[in-house]
Amino acid sequence: MAPFRSLRTALLALLLGCMAALAQAAPSASEQKLIDTLIQRVSQMKTVTFMRNGKAHDADDAAKHMRAKFDHFKDEIATAEDFIDRCASRSEMTGKAYQVKMPNGSMKDASEFLNAELRTLRKGAAKPGTG
Repeated sequence: MAPFRSLRTALLALLLGCMAALAQAAPSASEQKLIDTLIQRVSQMKTVTFMRNGKAHDADDAAKHMRAKFDHFKDEIATAEDFIDRCASRSEMTGKAYQVKMPNGSMKDASEFLNAELRTLRKGAAKPGTG
């Protein structure tokens, strides 16, 4: 019985260590570059309006807000998808989803819109605001 107890203790320690490492995750250099590029692309999207908690924000304000949230939550983000989920898709205060108002007046969920932009980035395309 004693060998199982020490094995169980070792496995528990390993599991806790992995959880601690994940809790202090930070994006890899390539994911950091994707996040930075995505924020930069948002800042250039002059024809769309970013809606947060019912208020309209231009591209520059949206990018600044995303950057500030990313800087705050950076240790909890490992991927660009994590960034979108944690920093660019909903309000931490109200829980309300962010939206993007397109030039034609249609509304898109910010998460859907930014994930499409991210897919474009991952494919290597460069034209912002087409996602």
